[in-house]
Amino acid sequence: MTASISESRIKELTAKEGEKLNAKLGKSREMYNEARKHLCNGVASSYQLRDPWPIYVDHGSGSKLWDVDGNEYYDFHNGYGAMVQGHGNPEIGKAIAERFPKGTHFALPDEDDFVVADELTQRFGLPKWRFTNSGSEATMDAIRIARAYTHRDHIMKIFGSYHGHHDAVMISIVGDYENIGDKNHLKKIPYGAGIPKSLIPLTVPVPFNDADALEARIREMETDDEAPACLIMEACLMNMSIVPPEPGYLEKVREITKRHGIVLIFDEVKTGLTIGPGGATKLFGVTPDMVTMAKAISGGLPMGAIGGTDEVMSVVESGEVYQVGTYSGNPLCVAAARANLEKVLTPEAYKLFDHLNNRLMEGCTEVIKKYDFPGYSIGFGAKGCVTFSPHKIIDYVTFKQGQRTDLNQLCWLYAANRGVFMTPGREEEWTLSVAHDDAACDAYINAFAEMAHDVTAE
Repeated sequence: MTASISESRIKELTAKEGEKLNAKLGKSREMYNEARKHLCNGVASSYQLRDPWPIYVDHGSGSKLWDVDGNEYYDFHNGYGAMVQGHGNPEIGKAIAERFPKGTHFALPDEDDFVVADELTQRFGLPKWRFTNSGSEATMDAIRIARAYTHRDHIMKIFGSYHGHHDAVMISIVGDYENIGDKNHLKKIPYGAGIPKSLIPLTVPVPFNDADALEARIREMETDDEAPACLIMEACLMNMSIVPPEPGYLEKVREITKRHGIVLIFDEVKTGLTIGPGGATKLFGVTPDMVTMAKAISGGLPMGAIGGTDEVMSVVESGEVYQVGTYSGNPLCVAAARANLEKVLTPEAYKLFDHLNNRLMEGCTEVIKKYDFPGYSIGFGAKGCVTFSPHKIIDYVTFKQGQRTDLNQLCWLYAANRGVFMTPGREEEWTLSVAHDDAACDAYINAFAEMAHDVTAE
C-alpha cells in the first residue's frame, strides 16, 4: 500500500459513495422488499446479491443498461461476461425471431447443431463437440467423461479457480483462506455448505504457474494409487482479477499431463470467444484434450459446450458415458450461437476489442502512474481489469498477499455513481461488447481517475 492511501480514507469514501448510490435506488429497494417474500434473498442466484439490496434491471440496449430507477450505465459487467454481442444485438435477435415460429424445443437435433460444432472445431482445433445448458454443466460433464476415459476417480484443479457450482469443483475457490498449506499439499476447502465430505478428498488443488509442484503432487498421488483422471484449469485465471500463464508454463502442463495419462481440460467458460476467436487455447498456443465453454457462446441465451479429441470423446460416442440434457442443443440457443459465430464475433469484432481494451488499459495505467496507485492493468481481447496489488499476481498466494479488496469495492461504487456498471461484488474485471466505443472506455477511465484523485487527496 502506497503511503498516500489510508484505510480510513477508503472507508470514509466507501460510506459516502454507498449512501450516494443507495439514494438513487429507491425503486430497487421497493422491489427487493416485494421480491424476497417468495424469492430467496430477492434474487435468482446468490451472485446477484448486493448489500443492502440488489439493483434490479429494467432493460439494456447496445453497450448500456438501465435499472428500474431509470439510472443509465455503460455496461462493463455484461452478464458476467456473456454479452460480448451487446444488448439487443440485431443479428442475434433476427436469428431468434426466425427460429421461434418454427418451434422452440423438440429434444431432437437440427442443422444448426452441427454447423456450430464445425465452427467451434475451426476455432479451437478439437474435432468432437456436445452441448449443455450452462458452464457448470459443461465442466461437470467434462470431468465425468475424463473419469470414464481414464478409469480414475480423483481430479485436480487450480487453487483459487472457479469451475461452476457442482460438488466436484466447489473446492478451494477464492475465499478468506489464511492457512492453505504448502504448495505441494494445498488444503481441500469446501466452498460453502452442502458439499459431501466423502467427495472432498477426490479433488486435489494445486498452485497455478508452478509445473514442478503439479508434477510432484501427481507422482505422490500415483504412489498412493490415486492417479488423477484430469486436471481442469483456466489457461488464464479469471477469478483472481486476471492472471495469465507465465512463459512456458502451459507447455509444461501439457507435457506433464500427457506423460501421466491425465486428461487436460481447459475451462474456457470465461475466456472462450472473449479473449480471442479461439479463446485461451489459440491465444496461448497449447491444445488441451478438452475445452468447456458457455457465457459468450450464445448471445445471452443459456448454452454451454464441450469440445474434445476423438480419443477422449470416444466414451461418449460409444455410449459408455451418458452425456444428456433435455434442453441441450435447444433450437433457440443454437440458432443464436450460429449467428453469434458467423455474423457477430468476426475478425473485425476482435480488432475492435483489441482497440478498446488497449485504450482502457493505457488510460488506467496513466491514472495509476499519476496517483502512485498500487496496481497495474492487464487484459486480452474483450477482457481486462485493474489489479490493485503492488506486485505481480501469479497465483492464489500472491493474490492474497497483494490484492486490495477495499479498493475494488470503492472502485465499483465510484463507477456505478458515474454511470459505469461493473461486475458487482467481484474483483475489477471488465467485459467489452461489440457495441462499446471510445466514449464508453473514457467514461470508465474518468470514473477510475476521480476515485484515484479522491483517495490520494491530502
